[in-house]
Order: sequence, then structure tokens, then C-alpha cells
Amino acid sequence: MRTLFRVLATVAASAVLTAACALPLARGSEPARKAVFIILDGIPADVVERVSTPAIDAVAAAGGYARAHVGGTIGAPTETPTVSAPGYMSLITGTWAYKHNVRGNSNQAPNYAYWNLFRIVELADSTKRTAIFSTWLDNRTVLIGEGRADAGNIRLDHAVDGFELDTVAYPHDAAHAWVLAIDERVSREAAAYIAEQGPDLSWVYLQHTDDAGHAYGDGAAMDDAVRRADAMVGRIWDAVRKRESMGEQWMMVVTTDHGRDARTGKGHGGQSERERTTWIATNQHALSPRFTSGAAAIVDIAPSILQHLRVAVPTAVANAMDGVSFLKPSPRD
Repeated sequence: MRTLFRVLATVAASAVLTAACALPLARGSEPARKAVFIILDGIPADVVERVSTPAIDAVAAAGGYARAHVGGTIGAPTETPTVSAPGYMSLITGTWAYKHNVRGNSNQAPNYAYWNLFRIVELADSTKRTAIFSTWLDNRTVLIGEGRADAGNIRLDHAVDGFELDTVAYPHDAAHAWVLAIDERVSREAAAYIAEQGPDLSWVYLQHTDDAGHAYGDGAAMDDAVRRADAMVGRIWDAVRKRESMGEQWMMVVTTDHGRDARTGKGHGGQSERERTTWIATNQHALSPRFTSGAAAIVDIAPSILQHLRVAVPTAVANAMDGVSFLKPSPRD
């Protein structure tokens, strides 16, 4: 991986902060802990390491970057298709498909007995605010299962999604420019809301890189899509740094859901090394050897976020997770 350039965070001047946000922490009080995770769809590790991605580099410079994997264990019950929705579900539940039961992008029948991050956080503390910013509506309505009794009957506090259904504002052209336009809107709204409201847990999902991969495979078009996605990450990273300047402690994770085939870069879904190899960038620096050795998996992200948030996870829910936190334990954990 090319050398990561450490970016110095600029502390926002107190004059531009609202009076409420500028108030100092009370003596002895704990800083608010918050988290945002971003999925950039279908970017192989070798591509994100080769293409110029200054925003992802800045996140990693604050904490770390490592290769990771999806797909479970080949030939074992945990083996999971290297397809988008199974990857998202593995991330939010910390389990592989043999538990969460999502094996494709359509006709899903999630097993909601394996709780997702939002259900865990909402039921642990209903005062915590949750948000989703997504180019695919099913992330909220199907995978999280918002409003479903069997999924905990939870409601996210803020949702920016569903734009793919508006074919007037976003006409579905063959080149999928409409997906890029939605990604731009989603990322801008995510950055603005995080900067202004600071929700406790947010999910940002951006799709266009996967569409570019399917259409063009490896090459200039895919590289350009990655650079565009990185600029969107930069907006959200700026928002997080603004919140950190107010005294909040944020965990940011940027990752992908699968790699691509080695022959053309257009396909995925199998268990080849390139399809299974993903990556994680985070601003957290207390990283365990599991992370730094490249042994982490997509299922490790949920328990890591929960550890950062210091959310009390029900024992049965925690024991059902296949992933483990890649953060070193702190004295309070």
C-alpha cells in the first residue's frame, strides 16, 4: 500500500460553533461516544491501495488500514457468497450467512433472531439517535427490518434513502449516472446531518463503485469511480472532525462488502482470493493484532463499534456473533 499521508485535523474555531455545542464538558463527565460506518460497494483491496484516495488515507492515518476478508470459511458452514447484501448483513449483525440467512440481493428472508447494530443500540438505550444514509432502500426496510415485529420493531431516528424509486428526479440511464447522482446527494446529506446533529450511530452506503465495476471492470472508469467515492468520504470525515472538535469521541470505519474477480474485475460472488479480500480503514488507533495482521473480517466491525460505544450487548446476542472486536480493550471495557 502506498504511504499514507497523515492529515492534521483542523480544530474548528469556537466562534463558528453554536453556543450549545461550544459548551465545555462538565468536570468529570464522559465525552459522548459516537460512530459512523461507510460501505463503498465492491472496491477490491488492490484497487483502493493503488488509486489516490486522500480521504481514506486521512482516516487511516488517524488510526489504521488493513486488508480484511468476507465470505466466511471456504467449505465450512460459515461460507457466505461474496455478494453485496450478504456482506452488508454480515457487517451489521457480526454473523455469516448461515445465521443471518441473506445469500443474495433479492428475495431475501433475513433471520432477525441475529440482532443488527441498530437494534442492539436502540434497545440498549432508546435515547441514542440512529441514522442511515443509503443509495439502496432495502438496507433499512429489509436488512435492518425497520418497523418489523420480528426485527425488534425499531425505528431509526433519521433516514435519507429511497431516491432510486424517484425516476423523475433520477432517471435510470444505461450508464448508471443516476446512481452516482444519488451517492452525491446521500453523502452530502450525511455530512451535513452528522456535522449539525451528531447522531450516535450512522450507516452510510454508497453504490456507484460497484456499478462501475460491473460495467467496465478494472481500468480507468473504475479508478475514477473510486476517486469520486473517496471525495464523498472526505465530506463525512470533515463532519466527524468537526464533531470531535466539540469534545465527542468518534469511531469512523470505511470498508467494502466484497472484491471482484481477477480476470476482468466485472464480476464477484465466488470464493476466489480477490473476491474475498476486502479492506478496513478506521480512525481508531488502539488496534489489536487481529486488525494489524490483516486477519480481521467484515463480521468484526459490529462488535468493534459496540465496544467503542460502550453499549451493553445482551449476553445471548453477543455470544451469537461470529466476529470479535478488533479494538484493544480499554480500562472501561
